[in-house]
Amino acid sequence: MVEGEEPHRSGISRLLERRSEFLAFIEKRVGNRATAEDILQEAFSRGIGHVESLRNDETVIGWFYRVLRNAVIDHYRRSASASTALARFAAEVRANEEAGPEIQGEICKCIARLASDLKPDYAEALQMVEIGDAPVKDFAEKAGISAGNARVRLFRAREALRRRVIESCAACATHGCADCDCQRGK
Repeated sequence: MVEGEEPHRSGISRLLERRSEFLAFIEKRVGNRATAEDILQEAFSRGIGHVESLRNDETVIGWFYRVLRNAVIDHYRRSASASTALARFAAEVRANEEAGPEIQGEICKCIARLASDLKPDYAEALQMVEIGDAPVKDFAEKAGISAGNARVRLFRAREALRRRVIESCAACATHGCADCDCQRGK
């Protein structure tokens, strides 16, 4: 090494040195430290392979801030699409509530049987929030997770249950199980 010359720091080490700065940048935009941590980790994992290909080591930080901005935008897009899917599901539930009590009873037996086959975390979430009408916040506290993570878990549980209903009940699931003839829930 030539005297007076600063050792070359890799782009990756420069990013890692500024981790707390990046985390604060994201947290300011999403308002939640845990979510910010997740976004930062995802951005690091996506960007790490591209760092060394940058021509100028000085551009690494500016480039990574663009990566972080895009990651935050992606986070909000995913959240919006999850909210839209949840609203559609709620509308479906309200529409199915109009069925008579005898039909609801049969539907509930079939759904309860299918829900019991889900991952225990998903089954617990559905049992507590959907069947027990507990607020998501209460479920989150009981499960020891953030409210945001609880909402994600509920969304995934509903999607898993929806797939199970379609797999199990096939055509009758398309019509809201009101004309269920699968005989599996009886």
